[in-house]
Amino acid sequence: MKAIVYDEYGSTKVLHFQDIDMPPVSDNEVLVEVRAASANPWDWHFMRGEPYVVRIISGLRRPRPSSVLGSDVAGRVEAVGKDVTRFQPGDEVFGFVGKGAFAEYVSVPEDALTLKPVSLTFEQAAAVPLAAVTALQGLRDHGQAQPGHRVLINGASGGVGTFAVQIAKALGAEVTGVCSTRNIDLVRSIGADHVIDYTRKEVIHSGQRYDLVLDNVGNHRLSQWRRVMGPKGVFVAAAGREPMTNWLGPLTHWVKVVSASMVGSQKMAAFNAKPNDEDMQLLRELIEAEKVTPAIDRTYPLSAAPEAIRYLESGHARGKVVITV
Repeated sequence: MKAIVYDEYGSTKVLHFQDIDMPPVSDNEVLVEVRAASANPWDWHFMRGEPYVVRIISGLRRPRPSSVLGSDVAGRVEAVGKDVTRFQPGDEVFGFVGKGAFAEYVSVPEDALTLKPVSLTFEQAAAVPLAAVTALQGLRDHGQAQPGHRVLINGASGGVGTFAVQIAKALGAEVTGVCSTRNIDLVRSIGADHVIDYTRKEVIHSGQRYDLVLDNVGNHRLSQWRRVMGPKGVFVAAAGREPMTNWLGPLTHWVKVVSASMVGSQKMAAFNAKPNDEDMQLLRELIEAEKVTPAIDRTYPLSAAPEAIRYLESGHARGKVVITV
């Protein structure tokens, strides 16, 4: 089968489109014929081996032989192991698989997959898992968003941000999105009540106060965010400054966030999303109820996955970047 393979750490130059063996299927695994995948920062961190902490998982000096990128997948079940009970060949599924989705086939544990919403194309479904779960868990679990809350989404036009705007609205919040001029119409179209153009006005100088700030960018100091939060406001870092030479990358920022929460009445939280079937089922329900729709910027064929990752790394993607197989 064809796949995007890398055998050393580095830029997209280390990625190769080549033939590799079909993945084996264990007793509790599902073999998926990949129809689409989406690119995430998760992927380029593993590609570069930075921050270095990811090498604990992928290999200290070099990635494991013939490693395949791709964390989000949508496709059809080709075969199932003897212990699989939730799926059968022909089922259309989507989910977060960690690695291996930039290929024609991927073999994953059955609990990593959920039945695809009928209303979505494979490309749309592949855009959902990691970004949408990050938005959901950031708003609901860590931000404790409630009906009537004033919620600010920093980075509202990105992969996580476009889902966050819609999920916050589904939770009953009044939503303000922060984006650049070229993305104002997009952010409004997905439901934001208010939009702040950061090229014209810094959000930290807006004079407004919010119950919850979901930060997908990491471009302001925590002391600055406190100015736009109410006395009992909550700040949630879904992203942070990630210097590529840093051993811990965003973990350094998250430690600062957690430490800052120990002072004052405002709560500050940072987290790593943990995709799970329960949350994927909830997202499926929101999608089928037409409360959430994936926003896709560009699609690329599998052979052009390196170009897709370069575009995502540029920081200019509007919504999600999808790989078609």
